[in-house]
Amino acid sequence: MPDFPKCLLIVTAEIDPAEEEAWNTWYDEVHLPDALACPGVNAGVRYVSVGDTWVTEVGVGSASPARCYTTIYELDGPEALETPEFKAMRGWDRFAGKIASTTRVFQRC
Repeated sequence: MPDFPKCLLIVTAEIDPAEEEAWNTWYDEVHLPDALACPGVNAGVRYVSVGDTWVTEVGVGSASPARCYTTIYELDGPEALETPEFKAMRGWDRFAGKIASTTRVFQRC
């Protein structure tokens, strides 16, 4: 059985289609390399949804053409998010109002 990471940071972002190209350029060329250079961040990989995203609001579901991006980071532990290097990363603010985002930290039991 393969060794699985002890701690994951999972970030999802639903991107306004009009901002998708700028988002991907910034994320691939600036944000992901900056994140991977932070102490305690061991690896990161991005995924993108295929087809419409299903959105549920107040119990009612509907299809959305916005794509959902997910990045999974392998961390030494949650403390990796508290380093000065990690806290210094900037850039998401340029997409304020253009993305819906969630972040989750998972640590193996």
